[in-house]
Amino acid sequence: MNRRRMRLVVAAVCASAALAMSGCGASPSAGADRQTLQLWFWGAPPQQQQTMQKVLVDGFNNSQSKYTLEVTYNNAVDKNIQVALSADKGPDVVYGSGPAFASAYAAQGKLEDMTPYAKKYGWADRILAPMYESGTVNGKLYSLPNSIEDIGVFYNKKVLAKLGLAVPKTYADFVGAMDKAAAAGMYSSVTGDQGWKPVNQNYVSLFMSQIAGGKTMYNALQGKIPWTDPSIVKSVEDSAAFYQKGYLGGKDYATLNFDQSVQLLSQEKSPFFIGPTLAFQFASNYFNDAKGNTDDLGYMPFPTVNPDLPSPYFTLGTTASLSINAASKNKDGAAEVIDYMMSDSFAKDMNKSWPGYWAVPLKNFDLNADDYTGLSKPFVTAMKNTIQGVNDGNYGFFAGTFFPPATATAFSDVDSVWLGQTSATQFLSTIDSTFKTEKAQGLVPPVPEPKH
Repeated sequence: MNRRRMRLVVAAVCASAALAMSGCGASPSAGADRQTLQLWFWGAPPQQQQTMQKVLVDGFNNSQSKYTLEVTYNNAVDKNIQVALSADKGPDVVYGSGPAFASAYAAQGKLEDMTPYAKKYGWADRILAPMYESGTVNGKLYSLPNSIEDIGVFYNKKVLAKLGLAVPKTYADFVGAMDKAAAAGMYSSVTGDQGWKPVNQNYVSLFMSQIAGGKTMYNALQGKIPWTDPSIVKSVEDSAAFYQKGYLGGKDYATLNFDQSVQLLSQEKSPFFIGPTLAFQFASNYFNDAKGNTDDLGYMPFPTVNPDLPSPYFTLGTTASLSINAASKNKDGAAEVIDYMMSDSFAKDMNKSWPGYWAVPLKNFDLNADDYTGLSKPFVTAMKNTIQGVNDGNYGFFAGTFFPPATATAFSDVDSVWLGQTSATQFLSTIDSTFKTEKAQGLVPPVPEPKH
């Protein structure tokens, strides 16, 4: 299913066919003259559902008197959305796996053009340009990201201390620390794609950003160079070498998910977990005040690999996307919900108890880490640093956010290179063919050119 829940083991709330085929916000809610707005969301754990209820649902409902927002939680949300949209039904606010997810539905006419709302609310002036533009198709806006993310390194300070190591500052130090952990009988690092193969996109995107660089990726997205460019081939080959050395969970990569990986990190089975910053939400289950180990967890940007790139250098992505159902009877209300979520006050309140998932992509992410406790503090710091890196132009692109949908999906098969089943050049030749088809269809979002 989608990126944020594929790795979390939670009690699934199975969707009924009636839910998947329900209408778009036509029924009145409790309260005179209010119209119901529906948002379907993934099956978040109870604590996070409480945060969603307080900050989003109650906050929005109390902010105006025309609409009542209702959120339904379900781990089959992407499948339910697919069924509902195909029948011109479903929720008013369409939550999905990211801009690549949304662009496919936009091409089918299932999502509303949000450009008029963007002008009304000033979204282009408020949202980071790469994130705003990632949701456009043929110059029209169809989605906005709920949050930005980077792909970096979580580390257990106690494990590093036991190994006699400082926090790595260079790529060579980082690799040396992983080798020392393996020699001590630990995992070099923990992560895995169990249950959700698109996890692979994280690591191929990371290596393309870190080896080829964002400007090269930009040129490929513009069609100026093929995806078989030598620097991109080297990126994929280097990701394969990284995997084959056991630096991505070793032999257990295929049987671990993000939640299990962070749990192993907390159990001191490894010094590192390499993954997106959204994993702060998983980490809060294992590093928290109740366990007394919040301060044991650290986070750092992935050490820059290519010496010609700045340090730090970021792999920019998003956790999810928000769109308006073209079949909604309350499009203005859906836009009002999205605007409510694209605000400084919403970001500040959500991040107090739900780190990792709500770094609203504001140009001015005006959150002060000193105002937060627990893992919210390092998460806010990480996001402020990422936004600064984006503003400085020091970033590459996450496939699931910035690539057209079929191309992004094809990058999930990079494990065929990791496992030696195909060469990097053969793999990228297939990517290039898929990309050219989608580019001809106008499915490549415009993105600003990084500086490096």
